Amino acid sequence: MTQEHAQAPPLGAGLAGRGIVVTGATGGIGVAVARAFADCGARVAAVDLAADEAQALAASLPGDGHVGIGVDLVDVQAHEGLVREAEEAVGPLAALVHLAALLHRKHDVRDVDEADWDAQVDVNLKATFFLNRAFAEALREAGRGGAIVNFSSQGWWTGGFGGSVVYNATKGGIVTMTRGLARTYAADGIRVNSVAPGLVDTAMLSDGLPPERLQALVEQVPLGRMATPEEVAPTAVFLASDHAAYITGATVNISGGWLMY
Repeated sequence: MTQEHAQAPPLGAGLAGRGIVVTGATGGIGVAVARAFADCGARVAAVDLAADEAQALAASLPGDGHVGIGVDLVDVQAHEGLVREAEEAVGPLAALVHLAALLHRKHDVRDVDEADWDAQVDVNLKATFFLNRAFAEALREAGRGGAIVNFSSQGWWTGGFGGSVVYNATKGGIVTMTRGLARTYAADGIRVNSVAPGLVDTAMLSDGLPPERLQALVEQVPLGRMATPEEVAPTAVFLASDHAAYITGATVNISGGWLMY
């Protein structure tokens, strides 16, 4: 006797017609993430420092109802207004996917100065906390659940390679923060998870990293290559969707086997 099984819902279950905020949206991975959510029928608020680039991205996404918003996330006083503006533009928000980050490579740690430290910590760690909180509190006040997906890096575990000690210190902070916020907001039905990509073929990765050094890193990856942004994006969609309804406080490793934990 043939047993019939219900067809599993597609990637992005529960996201069609719902609002998604994507920060760092015009970056290498950010574009792929914004497009992946739009492909699922979500309405994307593409957020980046440059308003014109964010708006151009929004206009290029499949479907309708998308918007591009320019904002400097270092200004934490702007976060509540950003969440309100996004919701007014794309409708009730279901998820925040936070990719915005800054990397200042210094191959000799003696060259790291206070300005390098402050710039990366302010963008990567401080802004993450305050934007996560602003988003979660907006959902809590509205009496509905949702999801936050933060982007960390393989460097949260390894400490990083190629002059990125400060950057990866902030990424370690994001993992710890994600766990703390997951506990904080679980009772409100707000899930908080993070994604830890390994080597992804983007301009940020190659900027300031000698080609021979990059190739040496690629050779350590069991799958033998860098990821494309499009191979990372579906994990963010999954974590924001109904498929991940029982997942919170997790950090998903997407490193081609470079890290195994």
